[in-house]
Amino acid sequence: MREYQLRNKNYKIRYNDFPGEGIPIIFIHGLGCAGSFDYVEIANRKEFLGHRRILIDLLGAGYSDKPLDFEYKVKNHAKCLSEFLEDLNLNKVILFGHSLGGAISIELCGLCEEKIDRLILTEPNLDPATKGRTSWAVAQYTEENYKSRISSLIEYCASGKNTMWAATLRNWLPEAAYQISRDAIEVREVPWRDMFYSYKIPRFFIFGSKTLPSDDLEELPKNNIEVKIVENAGHSMAWENPEGLAQVIYECLK
Repeated sequence: MREYQLRNKNYKIRYNDFPGEGIPIIFIHGLGCAGSFDYVEIANRKEFLGHRRILIDLLGAGYSDKPLDFEYKVKNHAKCLSEFLEDLNLNKVILFGHSLGGAISIELCGLCEEKIDRLILTEPNLDPATKGRTSWAVAQYTEENYKSRISSLIEYCASGKNTMWAATLRNWLPEAAYQISRDAIEVREVPWRDMFYSYKIPRFFIFGSKTLPSDDLEELPKNNIEVKIVENAGHSMAWENPEGLAQVIYECLK
């Protein structure tokens, strides 16, 4: 694992960096997750060994620093990552983002579209989060109430079918999870959906088959976005069917 110090801050983002001569693939995880947890298996499949692969733990998550004075909003994560790309001289990358990491990827692309070869998103937040989304559920609390209940939430997940998410959520700063969830429900002057539609690079939207049906199956292709499906998986497709997700990502690279 490597680390990158943010400009003008003592905070460090930590990331896995696997070598390869092809265009680097940047993996950006979602709420409660971590690149170092979610994507190591996928990134090291034979399909991707020709690419440099960078798996990021966002600030506040995984092995990265967890400062209390950082404002955990999507645009702020995107700004940190744009500086990361610049300082590591990553002038052309493939951007992969999952869920809220997809929203961060969309914002990041807006800051440096000239550096993005293609944008591959798995069930990203395109619209303000509504009931049924984890970020919406978290945002219903006050920050103090969420912080007081996070331990019981983790134990509830660990005792049921969501043990993987419980394992990674334990390594999140509660304030980071709460603040980005609040950000996810906000109505934006320029919605992430509109930003995603506006880009001129190749764009891909990946569904887990268990998430369907969705109106976006028809809507997205109208905006020149290629839709793909990972079979036998829901929202957490990197955990539910890593082989299937790897194959679909590989198809997006052709």
